[in-house]
Amino acid sequence: MTEVSTEQLKKAIRNLHGCDSTWTGAVRVKETFKGETVWDGLVQVFNLIDHPKAPRCYAWSHAIDDSTKRRFVAVLHQEPVTSPAAAVRADIIQQARE
Repeated sequence: MTEVSTEQLKKAIRNLHGCDSTWTGAVRVKETFKGETVWDGLVQVFNLIDHPKAPRCYAWSHAIDDSTKRRFVAVLHQEPVTSPAAAVRADIIQQARE
């Protein structure tokens, strides 16, 4: 598994949300559905600098199936997303819709 640096995540946040950020920590999140683990990993937490709507962001990255590329995820802390676990759930729902 390839580790992603906080600098890579900060760059993704800048690209996706147009602001700089500072890393504040990491939280392990394990999301299950009907007894099966659907996501298990570390969510990096960043405070956002001068973002007009959100004070922080939850970010992570994962490999894209059958590829050497990675998908970067950066979810803003805005209702109803108010925790790292809620950010993971929101991304899972978004991916299911796509």
